[in-house]
Amino acid sequence: MTLYILNHPYHYEMENLCRVFYPQEKIRLVRGIQSPPRGRGGWPGGPGGALGGGKKHRIIPQSPVVVTKIKNNQIAVRLYAGRRLSIERPAGDTPELTMAQMLFTLLRRHTGYQPPWGLLTGVRPSKLMLRLRRDEGSDHALRYFQDTLWVSEEKTRLAAAVAAAEEPVLARTGPRAFSLYISIPFCPSRCSYCSFVSHTVERASAQRLIPAYVDKLCEEIAFTGQIAGELGLELASAYVGGGTPTILSAAQLTWLCGGLRAAFDWSGCGEFTVEAGRPDTLTEEKLETLARRSVTRLSINPQSMHDHILERAGRCHTAAQIVDCYALARQTGVWGINMDLIAGLAGDTPEGFAQSLEQVIALGPENITVHTLALKRSAHLREAYGAEECAAMLRIADKLLPAAGYAPYYMYRQSRSLGNLENIGWSLPGHHCRYNIDMMEESHTILACGAGSVTKLKAYGADYLERVFSLKYPYEYLARFEDLLERKARIKTFYETYNNERL
Repeated sequence: MTLYILNHPYHYEMENLCRVFYPQEKIRLVRGIQSPPRGRGGWPGGPGGALGGGKKHRIIPQSPVVVTKIKNNQIAVRLYAGRRLSIERPAGDTPELTMAQMLFTLLRRHTGYQPPWGLLTGVRPSKLMLRLRRDEGSDHALRYFQDTLWVSEEKTRLAAAVAAAEEPVLARTGPRAFSLYISIPFCPSRCSYCSFVSHTVERASAQRLIPAYVDKLCEEIAFTGQIAGELGLELASAYVGGGTPTILSAAQLTWLCGGLRAAFDWSGCGEFTVEAGRPDTLTEEKLETLARRSVTRLSINPQSMHDHILERAGRCHTAAQIVDCYALARQTGVWGINMDLIAGLAGDTPEGFAQSLEQVIALGPENITVHTLALKRSAHLREAYGAEECAAMLRIADKLLPAAGYAPYYMYRQSRSLGNLENIGWSLPGHHCRYNIDMMEESHTILACGAGSVTKLKAYGADYLERVFSLKYPYEYLARFEDLLERKARIKTFYETYNNERL
């Protein structure tokens, strides 16, 4: 589809709204043209019509042309899809919100689809709910979500429940607090839905990178720990993610965890998570290694409990291996365990998803995270059920998990997720993952180490955030390691500029 942006700066929100209704369409932005050219039938780019630069395009009704425009204090939104739909009204005080409401109205009328999150397209709906609750009160926050942003009653209640669960955790965040993220961008194989920067060890070249990568990673950890110590920062939680961190050998895990323990003051850290997402990478030796290094929380992620779906998704393990791995983890150490499921995987059904969820609940993990499938451009998977089937799976989770004692405690959304739906972390009482909450709500600094990671520097008591990007790929990380250390010098400068008076 083609989206015209005429005389206004709101291209990001308008594009995201179009993507809610047309998630698989490539959206072409055209900026700054005063009046879009008209083809036959009176709509831009119609059969034989020109669409910018004199090129000829054929636009079918399923791929509409959208025109958004501000002129002479008037907002205009038009949709051309075989027939023209148009709304014009005064700009009012909030032209971006008004334009979004107009575009949403036309796309809903044209497609017949009512997105449950209404106008909200951002990653963090609970963050907005938290801010509204804090500034205007709970009642106003609920009304604003439903009456102004057109969020459904069901999703409004969900956002409010997550915000209420997060508030006491966020209240413990002080000016010195930070969390630590460690990236291990290697996996045993690539899942068909995955868009993360990771290398599969099926290739010998990737396997050869791992020892040198772990050595340099420990060097970066020591460098980052020295900065944190000089600034007097206090470690609140640590998370080793990927990729699949347990692709490392037991000796490499020992080296990594030892480096982490030596680099930082862990006296105030109550949570140390390691992703062990693929049961085919876990052994008793590795689990004992993590237990000795005081890891408190594991993620063992089945994604589905049906072998045919796992095979179709590119997972090199069976449902039986998941059960065996879970039992071994319980025997080896005292863990908080998280298990992930994905709603919307190819070949799954609401009934099949319910069976997977019931099996996971029966195991009794402290956390269960239910993800909505996101069809990223860089993922191999291009087939999936539609938004309605995925929404039905989430409704099943909303019924089964509370009945088993779980409550939602954090939430986020990804671009291109089916139905613009959400990912929800569910927890048994007292087992919230603090890292997930602080990371998602951007409540304090996240210091990150490793290829593909992003350090997020948070100004305490303000919304200001700066990012320090690592090198993206492991080979690049190794080749330009000194450049990375120079980038991380920004951490000290940031704290001296924004947080020094509060430390």
